[in-house]
Amino acid sequence: MTGGVLASSVVAQGSSLLRTTTADEITVEELQRFLVSLVPLKPKTVDRLITGSPETKVKKIGTCWMPYWDTCRKAVESGVNVLVVHEPTFYTHWDLDEKQADYHNSPEYTRKQYISQVEKKKKWIDDHGLVIIRNHDTMDALQENGIPFALGKFLDFKNTDIIASHTYYNVYRTASEPAGSFAQRIAKKLSVLGQPGVAFYGDPGFMVSSVGVGTGCICDPMEFADLNPDVFIAIDDAVRTWTQTTFAMDTGHPLIVINHGTSEEMGMRSLNQIIRERFPKLEVIHFNQGCTYKWITG
Repeated sequence: MTGGVLASSVVAQGSSLLRTTTADEITVEELQRFLVSLVPLKPKTVDRLITGSPETKVKKIGTCWMPYWDTCRKAVESGVNVLVVHEPTFYTHWDLDEKQADYHNSPEYTRKQYISQVEKKKKWIDDHGLVIIRNHDTMDALQENGIPFALGKFLDFKNTDIIASHTYYNVYRTASEPAGSFAQRIAKKLSVLGQPGVAFYGDPGFMVSSVGVGTGCICDPMEFADLNPDVFIAIDDAVRTWTQTTFAMDTGHPLIVINHGTSEEMGMRSLNQIIRERFPKLEVIHFNQGCTYKWITG
């Protein structure tokens, strides 16, 4: 995992939706109103304020995929007082409002461990005046510059080469080649995001001329099989070794598995650019993360 900070050029999105403001005039509420204006959202969404007050004046914005405690520390040390993130801060999809999923269904001892850690992390965040905004559903659904599109662009797939799609998923036309060499090209591209390699299932000699690309938990090959790409790219959080990967091995139909963080890093860099364009007087930095694990060999 890398821990640098990205500052980059910007893609305009929804710039007419809010009045032009200076840095001193922007509140967390105004920033959040802009973020959820990018696409129509369902009434119930996780895209909301996770910690802090909507009346807080925005001094400096940080973006990242996952609000690890270490990343929160780096944000505070960098002068960031508003951190815009994609994934949960407190270990479950609905953060502090979750009642049923993840650790809430665990044995009592485990549940107490998690609750204790949630309390410690939240206290630290509150004590340091860090506001956290989650932007998940918006960036997953945003066309052209959202999470799935940003990964496709990074892998050198063009929007003009999309031959089939659903809201969160695209199938791109590619040059015909064996699946094995295609996977090698993908691995080389992703290496700069800390991905040490890709997991490959199926027949490496299978000729492919189209690829299905989604991100997060919206890239399950079983859900998008009707789009019929020659090769699927999925993430480690969305596949099971006794289901999709075994199917790929038995049929030969290629499946490439990458890390969840790797797949969504470019989308959060895209969001960083969108914020910078909308609020050019604000300092907006990005905390690079990419692959979320360290590859250790003997």
